[in-house]
Amino acid sequence: MPDEKPEIPRSGLRGSIVREAEDLGIDNTNFVKAALKWQYNWIGLAGAAAFALVSGSGFPLLLAAGLELIYVSLVPQSSRFRRLVRSWQYAEEKRKNEVNLQALFQEIPPEMRLHYAKLDELCCSIRENYSRLSSTSQIFVKEMQDRLDGLLQGYLRLLNAEHQHLQYLRNTNPETIKREHDLLERTLASEPAKVQEINRKRIEILAKRLEKFNKIHENCEVIHAQCAATEDVLQLIRDQSVTLRDPQQVSDQLEGLVHDVEQTEQTVREVESIFELATPENSLTFNPASSDSNVVNRPQTRVRN
Repeated sequence: MPDEKPEIPRSGLRGSIVREAEDLGIDNTNFVKAALKWQYNWIGLAGAAAFALVSGSGFPLLLAAGLELIYVSLVPQSSRFRRLVRSWQYAEEKRKNEVNLQALFQEIPPEMRLHYAKLDELCCSIRENYSRLSSTSQIFVKEMQDRLDGLLQGYLRLLNAEHQHLQYLRNTNPETIKREHDLLERTLASEPAKVQEINRKRIEILAKRLEKFNKIHENCEVIHAQCAATEDVLQLIRDQSVTLRDPQQVSDQLEGLVHDVEQTEQTVREVESIFELATPENSLTFNPASSDSNVVNRPQTRVRN
């Protein structure tokens, strides 16, 4: 049998279910357009057209047009219809989110999937312990569960970013780039004017590559530390949940951890965007990576017990 693709633990997808529709940025919805596209509206219009065709009279079409105007003026203002439209968009956003998370999960190597699975087990254990609290505490428990879900998704995105960074570091030899950069600088003055113009651009590109390598190496260490901190804090919360500590305090603690994870993600995105914008506008159409024949062996992905 062909190998089946690994699937992300289902509890890691809960965050897309428990979030409110407003958090998904779907408040500014065109409800009139949604009402016009609703299948029951089309069924009614098609029925009126068919009846007009069978009867040979235009009256059913006139009646349908009048009813359509009333429908368009009333239905989009209905709170029940608006909730229905938001639920459609919410379900679609949830589906897209699950597809994206599943794709991220499949991209990371098995050892990272194991890290995620262990963290997911920790979150399940925390949820189970706090589910035994009284009904008056459940509002805080739900808030804590939402933050656990957001934390799991952020952790998965960090793992994916760490995997991509490690791949880059393993496949890039900074010493080779530096040697080529220095060689071009030494021989620049002796080259013809046209060659100098081209080589100045090459030197600029190679300098950017060295800068990018150093920043990605730094980013990798930051991501590694944030992932380790996330694991440690959740293990502590799991231990505290055995004694059923105040869920409000735990929720606040999780909020701070989610904020740290989001800040780390934002830092990674900002660095990536900086280097995208820093690419020389008139860069040459050659492949600097061809010089990286001797790649540096990088440490393998961490394995925490």
